[in-house]
Amino acid sequence: MNRKRFLVNSLKGGIAVTTLSAFNNFTSSLSQQDYVMPVLFIGHGSPMNGIEDNEFSQRWSSMAKEIPEPKAVLVVSAHWFTKGTRITAMDFPKTIHDFGGFPQELFDVQYPAPGNPALAQETVQMVKSTHIELDHEWGLDHGTWTVIRHMYPKANIPVLQLSIDYTKNPEYHYSLAHELYELRKKGVLIIGSGNMVHNLRMVAWDKINEPGYGYDWALTLNDKFKSLITSGGHKQLINYQSLGADARLAIPTPDHYIPLLYSIGLQTAKDDISFFNDKAVAGSLTMTSVKIG
Repeated sequence: MNRKRFLVNSLKGGIAVTTLSAFNNFTSSLSQQDYVMPVLFIGHGSPMNGIEDNEFSQRWSSMAKEIPEPKAVLVVSAHWFTKGTRITAMDFPKTIHDFGGFPQELFDVQYPAPGNPALAQETVQMVKSTHIELDHEWGLDHGTWTVIRHMYPKANIPVLQLSIDYTKNPEYHYSLAHELYELRKKGVLIIGSGNMVHNLRMVAWDKINEPGYGYDWALTLNDKFKSLITSGGHKQLINYQSLGADARLAIPTPDHYIPLLYSIGLQTAKDDISFFNDKAVAGSLTMTSVKIG
């Protein structure tokens, strides 16, 4: 289906919300009822998970059935680093194939979910601590669509991305997440997409097909992260570099870790915490994911 036809069908089906007032009207009843969507952190792992029917993708699919259907999805992906913070604001974000060396089948995937410019504008107005720029060039990278296409295969729910400002420290990202909390009350599912432990330079390629295999340091730190998330030890998670040599191995670069800070930054004292896809892969990666709320 081409984009023009999909747009027409979307408008007929009422899934495209094109004005700020329309979005507010659409979600006002949720706000009045103090309805709060859960928050997810998802370990997305290899792009191949986007087309494979495996234990990780199956769990993403079942998770979507366990939580309320969102009015929109906002993803903080490890694969969109920018100077300044941006949010996608186009009617239909393109599917970005930001990887190489994979089968053509993966490059052929299109995920034609609508965007929501009105929600993007509302988010900009909601955040007071920094300026968020409306972006019309990016789209949905593989940190987003490889997961969301399993969760919502009909591509009928608006999907937006929020970028990661690489010039800012971890505290900035954690604090920015606080300002997004009202979106949870408006039926928006917020997802941080990365990996808690992510060191591609130390991947055990001979163990790539043995899910569950992890180096001792990876498993130890993964357990530490889970304990801190459960106990609300956010200060230590923000200051992850102080967690020692294991943390330096697990997080050689912050890109895949920072999405976790957005997820826990949306956590409240009332939220239950549970983990899923809690496995190591190829020694130096973990797929461990978190449901908050």
